[in-house]
Amino acid sequence: MRRHGPWTITRSHPIYEDPWMQVAQDEVIRPDGLAGTYSTVILKAGVTVIALDEQSNVHLTSEFHYAVGRTTLEGVSGGIEPGEDPLETARRELREELGLVAAKWTPLGRCDPFTAAIRSPVQMYLAEELTFTEVQPEGTELIERVTVTLDEAITCVMDGRITHAPTCIALLKILHALRLGSDEHRS
Repeated sequence: MRRHGPWTITRSHPIYEDPWMQVAQDEVIRPDGLAGTYSTVILKAGVTVIALDEQSNVHLTSEFHYAVGRTTLEGVSGGIEPGEDPLETARRELREELGLVAAKWTPLGRCDPFTAAIRSPVQMYLAEELTFTEVQPEGTELIERVTVTLDEAITCVMDGRITHAPTCIALLKILHALRLGSDEHRS
């Protein structure tokens, strides 16, 4: 038995595992004292990168995503490989998916896109001072680069064209930081 916040886990059962996810079912004592079960999905930790050029253009990916069954517009995203540092993953994914190399990296914090039954931590980054090179997509990736202004990207978040949670959060954090920087220069 082990405590897990106000819950007590009495036994864990692995249900499924592959290189990208694990599914487990725990036998628990709930916060109200009753016995029950709680199932969780643990996805590989990942990164999301927003690439911003000197003209305030954002370079995004447009790609069909199997789970949602549609093409989505989002920042560069990918899973952290075992032993890989999140920033190393961010650099690798940016080069593979969009053929971009960034000289300046700013961490934007962590996002937990789902919190009730799925653990899927995502480290977010702003990539700047960009250089273009060859893309190196994985075999499952058919990615198109979409370049829009930062303002247009924010509009896409607000009107629902961008629905990928880490991308939405990262874009809003970037906008907020730029606004704070503009306010500091005005003082």
